[in-house]
Amino acid sequence: MAFGLDLLGGSGGGNGPVAVIDIGSNSLRLVVYDRIDPAPIPLFNEKVLCGLGRGLGTTGRLNPEGVVLALATLQRFVALAHSIGARRLDVIATAAVRDAADGPDFAARVEKSCGIRIAVLDGESEGRLSALGVLAGIPDADGLMGDMGGGSVELVPIAAGRPGASVSLPIGPLRVAEWSGNERRLREIVDQHIASVAGLDWARGRSFYLVGGAWRALARIHMEHTGYPLHVIQQYTVNRLDAEGFLQLVGSQSRKSLEKVGGISKKRLENVPLSAYILGRLLRHVEPRQLVFSAEGLREGFIRSLLPLSEQARDPLLAACARMAASYRRFGADGREMLDWCSPLLADGNPERRRLRLAAALISDIAWNEHPDYRAEQAYMRVLRMPVGGIDHAGRVFVATTLHARYGGPADAAIRHGPSRLLSEDAAAEARTLGLALRLGYTLSGGAPGVVGRTSLDMVDRELVLTMPEDIAPLVGESVQRRLDALSRQFGCRGTITVAAPSPPAPPLRAGARRA
Repeated sequence: MAFGLDLLGGSGGGNGPVAVIDIGSNSLRLVVYDRIDPAPIPLFNEKVLCGLGRGLGTTGRLNPEGVVLALATLQRFVALAHSIGARRLDVIATAAVRDAADGPDFAARVEKSCGIRIAVLDGESEGRLSALGVLAGIPDADGLMGDMGGGSVELVPIAAGRPGASVSLPIGPLRVAEWSGNERRLREIVDQHIASVAGLDWARGRSFYLVGGAWRALARIHMEHTGYPLHVIQQYTVNRLDAEGFLQLVGSQSRKSLEKVGGISKKRLENVPLSAYILGRLLRHVEPRQLVFSAEGLREGFIRSLLPLSEQARDPLLAACARMAASYRRFGADGREMLDWCSPLLADGNPERRRLRLAAALISDIAWNEHPDYRAEQAYMRVLRMPVGGIDHAGRVFVATTLHARYGGPADAAIRHGPSRLLSEDAAAEARTLGLALRLGYTLSGGAPGVVGRTSLDMVDRELVLTMPEDIAPLVGESVQRRLDALSRQFGCRGTITVAAPSPPAPPLRAGARRA
């Protein structure tokens, strides 16, 4: 298991930034997270495609050119981690370094030249950490995880929030590249390794969670191919039958055609056809119901492994939203107070819908410092693309639609046209209702805590009634009435504001009398 190098003294980690360097068969990557947390925020992320594992299947050794580039890159990454102020640095290496004959020599050179320690993960540890990364972003994952690196593919079953035993197969694209011109031999090698895995029948009809840069590149190409309206890799989902046809199409495309897809480096594209081929063979053996792409994997799983089990169990979406709310809170009003206030207007809903409502309410005041003319648009796009886990694409659109309405965005705004197709009509209507109710609550209270809780919002005989005590009646004004009217139109009724008379004082006690 990897271990941390404390850069600033003390026990390491703490609440400050932590850095992870991942030495893969194809790429080297440095990610600096803000802290060890169920929903860590990447502060810095840099990748260099070194190709350490290129030719490993033939020579049994690391690629010499890749070694030179990797040594220079690692010196830069370590210097960056120091400069950024990371409190802890972990360096983990995977298939290429563990399998190459000269892997130990490479690790020793790195440790000597960079002054760091490298943890070379075995296949079991690599797969387990990648599965933990999937669970960090998709807590209810149930199925098979596949993590493709340049040199290997790790397969791990996931059920009931826990990863099972990991299997590592030496069929990464760099490892089998020498047979790319001989499809028959390539198929024999790949199928032989996949067939050696016992228990794959368990995953039939379940989800197949895909981790790794090459497979993320396939997701981007599929998005471009289908005109998908939300370019977010995390939890992008494709059913198996569509995926099989698409993978065959990718294999028939020229390099020039693939280069037209934005956001994929030319070096990464070199491995895309082989990665598509290997995935296609896996689908034939596993027969999953759908493919679910995960942007979180080995590094996020490693961060998760550093947390106590109680912290690992926290909801990553709600943890991230609570942190965002704390960073942008103005006068102390809490999203939970606002949600409790407007909940009488919402159907009870299933647990997932209630969870999304809470997420939206928690971050419902994050755009107050944006330009007034662009608050709704900025809030919508920010939430739609926020780098957090624990939320699928329909959920992203629900929360974004809520905040768009909360900041006064019109229902027919052009910015919503594409993503809105990912949301059902009833979910879209509820999101807008919640957003308009939150807008009313913030206008009424100014964002001050303890105000809306003293009022009530109820539907009475097809009339939306806002009731408040007499002592805070001066808070009512033209803007409050306008917000109430906008919310009332969602229900096809009119809104009324009533002031509750104070309760009469209790009569004085007479001698010998007792109050009940």
